[in-house]
Amino acid sequence: MTDTLVRIGELATRAGVSNRTIDYYTSLGLLTPAERTAGGYRLYQPGDVDRIHLIQRLEAQGIPLEEIATALNARPGDTGKALAQIDGDLKNLQTAAETAPAEIQGLLNVIAARVHSLVSVALQIPPDLPML
Repeated sequence: MTDTLVRIGELATRAGVSNRTIDYYTSLGLLTPAERTAGGYRLYQPGDVDRIHLIQRLEAQGIPLEEIATALNARPGDTGKALAQIDGDLKNLQTAAETAPAEIQGLLNVIAARVHSLVSVALQIPPDLPML
């Protein structure tokens, strides 16, 4: 990919989504145009293709788009707080799994697998992905 800005149609084509998806993601704050042309066309960074793919992976894991937007737009200082919350939640889940009746342990194992999957997706986020 080149470093030149691209119009919405080119971004959509590169990402394999529709223009309407780009519009929708922009309206939710998931994407932000880098600039506008004199004619009013929105221009995006080519790297926004990676951001769109990340959004799709997170959404496929069941995370609502509004929550994805909040996470992607969080300030760097918010990361520590979020990790501390996840750590606490995982400790609570582990304690609950250890003391739960057998019929509940299966459900807790499913939840733990889901958390593991979400953490795996989060760890795949490129460190240089622009977080608006």
